[in-house]
Amino acid sequence: MSVNKNFAIAIDGPAASGKSTVARKLAMRLGLIMINTGAMYRAIAWATIQRDVDVQDPDAVVAMLDEIDLACGVRDGGSTIMIDGVDPGEALREDAVNLLVSAVAAISEVRVLLVAKQREYLTLGSLVMEGRDIGSVVFPDTPYKLYIDASEEVRMARRSAEGLADVVSKRDAEDSKRKASPLIVAHGAVVIDSSEMSIDEVVEAALITLRKQGLSLS
Repeated sequence: MSVNKNFAIAIDGPAASGKSTVARKLAMRLGLIMINTGAMYRAIAWATIQRDVDVQDPDAVVAMLDEIDLACGVRDGGSTIMIDGVDPGEALREDAVNLLVSAVAAISEVRVLLVAKQREYLTLGSLVMEGRDIGSVVFPDTPYKLYIDASEEVRMARRSAEGLADVVSKRDAEDSKRKASPLIVAHGAVVIDSSEMSIDEVVEAALITLRKQGLSLS
């Protein structure tokens, strides 16, 4: 936690669990900054495509990190990321990026760099931060931890509806089995299964949980 009294709400979960939408709606309800850490890893994956770097060669990816200008910021209450002055925008959701992001995220040097930048956001204000290692690695001491989950079948259907072709089960295996900051339910996190809930219902359940965890919602 921070000496300046800013705090972080950590939201973790697997692909297509709904955590990004829940985080965004929570941030709006609570007047906090929403940080999408997945976009940060996607931006590095996008950069490897732009520079024709093989993600299966970790040394090459690490060398690329020293060459690119990675700028993280905030706009309209949400996180932004630029590579060499370029905002990748919707390109971060393309299939080519989807196929590479887990491999990029498994490289420890990438995670060290991005975790440091994620923690820096706390100097700007209180946060709702979503990802796969927020409660376990980025902000392990925060008392406000949620894990948004859903069945594989539901998550696959959501991915298809979004027009994304990545295989959910493959992403789950890669994210959970990697050596660097694997996807886990962080100590103290409350699991919310969104399989049969609307987004608004998940948000309400999250608010109830956060209140029980000690967050003042007044």
